[in-house]
Order: sequence, then structure tokens, then C-alpha cells
Amino acid sequence: MTASQSTPNTPPRQTTIERKTGETDIKLSINLDGSGSGQRNSGIGFLDHMLDLLAKHSLIDLTVEAKGDLHVDDHHTAEDIGIALGTAVDQALGNRAGVRRYGHFTLPMDECLVTSAVDMGGRYAFEYNAPIAAPKIGTFDSELVEHFWQSFAVNAKCNLHVLLHHGRNAHHISECVFKATARAIRMAVENDPRSDAIPSTKGVL
Repeated sequence: MTASQSTPNTPPRQTTIERKTGETDIKLSINLDGSGSGQRNSGIGFLDHMLDLLAKHSLIDLTVEAKGDLHVDDHHTAEDIGIALGTAVDQALGNRAGVRRYGHFTLPMDECLVTSAVDMGGRYAFEYNAPIAAPKIGTFDSELVEHFWQSFAVNAKCNLHVLLHHGRNAHHISECVFKATARAIRMAVENDPRSDAIPSTKGVL
């Protein structure tokens, strides 16, 4: 098959990732053509809440079973789930033929407004400007919101830009980031009804 030829992605576009290190043991499954179903059990209540939002607003079926060194802190578990999710999305997209590739969404939530834009083009870039003043959201380190998405973007091989226009409440900002990014991902990974080609003039991504 030449670079200009393609085979469109057809349902089900799904995969399972198992990642085991000295810090975490994770099994994660996705279906890009789902409804947002699945169970999220990371051992971190706030992260499970964010993953629930991610699944619901992306319409990606997502099941996460994770055991991590939470006696240290939440960092390794949040990071490695981001890595596993990004890897799963990259694998489920295959050669990316027939997908929209680009997605963006501006989402309001109470006093917050966040824009998220994504290019599932096979290359990594990450620009994040959604600062959270409070160091903790409950017991969760607020800096892990950014780190989760960076870990995702590296492994999904995507460009991801997140911008907080305004907002004050730490919980609301985090929710707004996850919902907006989920909606952008949903748009980007959907099959394009007008084309089954690889969405690039290069003919390959």
C-alpha cells in the first residue's frame, strides 16, 4: 500500500493497554465508538471523577483498573494513567484514515471558561495555560491536572492546547479542562462522513 492509499478506520476502534512498573500496575481499555461507559478505579477519588467526565463527554468507553504507590503520593498513578490512555488512543486510531483529525471546544462551567484544541496528527506538542491557584483539590495535587494531560499528549502523539480564559474555583477549573478536552478529542477522533482518506496532504500521518 502506498502512502497516498488508505484503509478507513471502521468500528470497533478499541484497544486494551496493560502497563506495569515498579510504581503502578494499570489495565486500561477504550472504545472510541462507545457511549462513555465503563468503570474507573484508580484509587484516587478525584481522578476517578475526572475520568468519568472524560468518558462521558468524549463518548469513549473507558475502563481503568489501577494500583499505584499511593502511600507515596498520587503522582505516579495519575501520570501512568495518562500515559496508558494516550497510548490506547494512538493505537485505536490506527493509521488515522477517515478521522476528522482536528477538534476544539470552548466550554463554560460556572465562572470558568476553557478552550481546548487538539490535532491527532501523529506529532507531539503541548501548550497549557490553565493555572490553578490552590495547591490541592481535596487531597489531590492540582498540578497533576496539567501533568496528566501532558502525559496523554506525548503518548497519543497529538498537539494539545489548553487555555483557561477565566476562572477561580480549583474544582471547577479542573472539571472545565477535562470536559473541554474530552469534547475536543471526541470531535478529532470521530470518523469523517465526507472522507475516508488520511487527513493530510502528505498522505500519511
